[in-house]
This record gives sequence, C-alpha cells and structure tokens, in this order.
Amino acid sequence: MLTKFWDKIETAERRFRRSFGKDISTPRARMLSKLHYNVFDHAFLRLFWHNFWQIAPGVWRSNQPTHTRFEKYAQMGIKTVITLRGEEKYSHYLFEKESCEQLGLTLLHAKLWARMAPKAERISHLIDTMRGAEKPMMFHCKSGADRAGFASAVYLMVFEGVPVEEARKQMGLKYAHLEFTKTGIQGYILDTYAARNRRRPIAFEEWVRTEYDSRQLQAGFDNKRPPEEMA
Repeated sequence: MLTKFWDKIETAERRFRRSFGKDISTPRARMLSKLHYNVFDHAFLRLFWHNFWQIAPGVWRSNQPTHTRFEKYAQMGIKTVITLRGEEKYSHYLFEKESCEQLGLTLLHAKLWARMAPKAERISHLIDTMRGAEKPMMFHCKSGADRAGFASAVYLMVFEGVPVEEARKQMGLKYAHLEFTKTGIQGYILDTYAARNRRRPIAFEEWVRTEYDSRQLQAGFDNKRPPEEMA
C-alpha cells in the first residue's frame, strides 16, 4: 500500500516537473523556467559546487554550469562545450544554449544516461564528438559525477593513451560518484573492458565498435555478475 502511494507521489511530481520550464521567450515564461531550473534541476546547488576538474591539457569535466560559470570558462579560453545530457527542451538546456550563443562557445551534444549502459552507437558518437571538438573544451552532465566520469575515462583512454586502470579513477567519491547505486553501471562497463583487455589486449574504441553489447552488460550489472564473466 505504501509503495503504491509513493509511486503515485513520484508520478505526480514527474508530471508537474514536465508541465513547464520549456520556454524562455517571454518574461513570464523565463521566470517560470528559472524556477524550474533552480528547483527541479538543482541549479541553486551548482552556484557553490562546480565539480570542475582538468583531466588533460585543454580538457575539463564539470557539472551543469550556470551562466556566470560559462562566462568564466569563456574567459579561460574554452572554445567548446559538450553536454552529455543531450539536446533537450527543458530549462537547463535552453539556458545553456542561450549562454553559449551569447559567449561564442560551440555547443555539441553527446547524450548518455547515468543509470543505463549506453548503446555502442552512443559511445562511438561521444568519441567522434570529442575527436572533432575544438580545444580547449569541457564536457558536463548534471552533477558531473557519473556521465562526466565515464566520458573522462573514455577521453583519457582513447586520446591520451591512459590505461583503463588509471582512467577508471575518474569515477570515485572525489567526484561524487557512488558505485553502489544504479550509476555503478558506468564503472562496470570499464571493469568489463579491463577484464577483456587483460585476456587479450584490445583498444577501448575497437572494443566498443566491435564487441560491446549494452544489453548484455546491463543484464550482467543488474544480476551482479562479475565483470570477468562478461568480458
């Protein structure tokens, strides 16, 4: 009974959250979208907590920046922003797009999910997007903990030649990544690749494009199978 009641509350909250925050073209719509951005996207927390780290020369990771932070990044010389949240219709993306346009920053999209294993095509698109992006660049998700950590590890392995064991350190408590939650799938992917690479060396990008199976990995994670069994 309590479970059903809680499900109804979550459904109502989700419906309300999605009912506005999709327009910034008028003063009233902008005000409502600002409310949506701060309350439902938790932008007010990111005024003080940035989760902003340099991972390689000319490359940074972060949580969702505010306009003031975009101004600072532009002053630092950053040219390209990659959002790992994708191109969306809600307030966080509308304000980000506006900020990038005003500041002359190139905004690129490579959508990932924090709690699901991305399809191979998504990871390949991320790699291709990074490869074509003008540096200095930064990429971000919402909190900068899970998707940003995974993307950081991918960048280090593919473009800096960093071993997976070292790149894996981009996913840890330092960045607010929690392995024991559903977001642990991100680290599970890297651990599975590491096990496969130990058996017979293969570059991460080649593994993604030729062997990686998101459904199989998600099932393995959900069923708590050791990565070695999935490699």
